[in-house]
Order: sequence, then C-alpha cells, then structure tokens
Amino acid sequence: MNIVAVRETAPYERRVAVVPDTVTRLRSAGHTVAVEQGAGEAAGYPDEVYRDAGAQIVQREALSDADVVLAVQPLPTEDARRLRAGCLVLSFLQPAAYAELLHILAERKASAISLDRLPRISRAQSMDALSSQALVAGYRAALIAAEKLPRFFPLLMTAAGTVPPAKVLVLGAGVAGLQAIATARRLGAVVSAYDVRAAAAEEVRSLGATFIDLGLETLEGAGGYAREMTEERAAKQRELLTPHLAASDAVITTAAVPGRRAPLLVDRRMVEAMRPGTVIVDIAAESGGNVELSKPGEEVLHNGVLIWGGRNVPSGMPYDASRLYARNLANLLVMLTRDGEVVLDLSDEIVAASLVVHEGQVRT
Repeated sequence: MNIVAVRETAPYERRVAVVPDTVTRLRSAGHTVAVEQGAGEAAGYPDEVYRDAGAQIVQREALSDADVVLAVQPLPTEDARRLRAGCLVLSFLQPAAYAELLHILAERKASAISLDRLPRISRAQSMDALSSQALVAGYRAALIAAEKLPRFFPLLMTAAGTVPPAKVLVLGAGVAGLQAIATARRLGAVVSAYDVRAAAAEEVRSLGATFIDLGLETLEGAGGYAREMTEERAAKQRELLTPHLAASDAVITTAAVPGRRAPLLVDRRMVEAMRPGTVIVDIAAESGGNVELSKPGEEVLHNGVLIWGGRNVPSGMPYDASRLYARNLANLLVMLTRDGEVVLDLSDEIVAASLVVHEGQVRT
C-alpha cells in the first residue's frame, strides 16, 4: 500500500501523524510511506530523519495516489476532493463538526476512520489516541499550573524559613486528570482530586492524592466516561466544591467527553471565592470549558485569579505527542491489514464503531 502522511494546516496544530520509527515499522510490513515536505518540522522531525527511515518526501499532490492517508486533524475539503476511490483516511475526524468533509469523502468513495470513535475496550488500548493525547494534556496542564502560580509547588526548608507546599485540586480523574495528579505530585504539591465516578477514587489514592467525596451519587457511564448529570445535580456539586477551590492554590480541570460539550464545573461565583494569586488551568476550554470564565487560547484575570484556557493542549508538546499518536495509528493500521491490503470488517467492533465513511455512505 502507498501510505501518505500530510503536513497539518489547522491553526495551533504542531503534531504529525507519522514519526521515523513508525515509518520503519510500516515499511517492514511491505508498505511504501510518503511524508509531505515539512510535515514534521513543527514537531521536531525534519525531512532528513524521514528520509533516513526510508520515507519518500513528497508534495501535497501525492494525496491523489494514496491508498491510506494519515493525519491528525480533519483534512481540508480541497484535499478530500483529491482522494481516489478506496482510499482510507485515519485521523481525528470529529464527525459532528465536519459534516461537509464526510459527504465529500463519501462522494469520492473513500473510507474514513475517526480516532475519536474508537471503543474503549482492552483490544483497542494500543490504538487509543484519545488516551495518549489526554496523557500529554494532563502532564502539560500540571506544568502550566506550576509556571503560572506565583509560588513554589514543593515544600522548601531554607535558612530564611520554611515555604509550605502548594495545594493543587484536580477536577476530573480520567487519563488527563490522573497524569496531572501524578505530575503535580512529582513537583512536590499536595494534591486532591474529585471525579463523579466512584471507580476513580482508588486510582487517585494510588497516586498519593486525596480523593474528595462530596456525598453525591456516582455517575458511571459507558466506555469509562462519566454519565451526563442534571442541572440540579451539577449545581449541588458546584456548591459543595466551592470551599475546596477556595482552599486551593491551583485548580486543574480536565473533564471532557468526545463529541459533547464539556461539563461546567466551576462558575463565576466559585472563581470569586478563590484567593487572588491563585491559578486555574482549564484544558477543556476548547470544547466549551469546565470553567465559566475560560477562553480557548487565552489567559483571563478575574478578581486576581488567573484562568488559563487551553487550545489544542497536546500540540504544545508536539514531539512526544506525535510519537504516541503515530504509534496509535500504526497499531490500528496493522490491525486492519490482511495480506498487505486494508480489510474493513464491519463485524469487528473496533471497525464498526470508528468507521464513519464507507462505500459512499456516511455512517454516523
């Protein structure tokens, strides 16, 4: 097969969908790999390292000869119109937001798998790009909180006196939240966390953090995600969380569900209960925000509280984010390949859940 990885054109996107070690792996499986010129530069992978791994360096027009296209963000519509029938596109397609793109792919008789639709089952763990990128986001969120907070994270005992450790509160204990907890702990902060899922409590405690129990019913949902809550339940949760925010130096919010608006965890009143000089890092700002006052890609100062709104947070660490994402794609592609060709078996639950365009039809 001829596999083509494109240079990302979306704003704020620095990741790339293939890295040298996945080029080597795909070539060893008998495939030809082509990488668009400059595709990896923003992530720290110059064209030379791809050439050394055996990839061809091509221009955008090479898409018209691709059997498989690897990307991070949804393809621009003009690129989708270049694809030939039978081509398979692998990326974060975000089907709900890119209906026109899906219809163009269907018209071209191309197929498309959206990485944000992969089921959360054990067999798909090595392909789970949502989790790998959430890990990057959680790690970076803790670093941003430490950078923006005008005080130390760790306990310091000096000749000038003792500096107490910062108190960090993490809201949401999924992959991103757990990584934020672990990183903040490594930096020396005292960490507490809250999640609506009871199963998260043990994971939080295993990282040395304190789990906050608000005494509310748990909201376990399908696929490991939290179940949507009523507004009455959400308001009660915000009320009970307010004193915990007021006692914190830094708050990191990580609650998000793919394809849906992020739940509102922190409203204006809660921000106003926090001390001046404290920091909130909202990595869900791009999908509506866990914090009422956050804005994607901006810092908002309200009553002395700094609110950092994330925009494409994993892309801020593009080297390793790309490496993890590229491995997810390679694992998925290897799973789909039989005798050197892609076989889209709709009886396979991974394919059935993630295949959003196939045989001229949009499957959402």
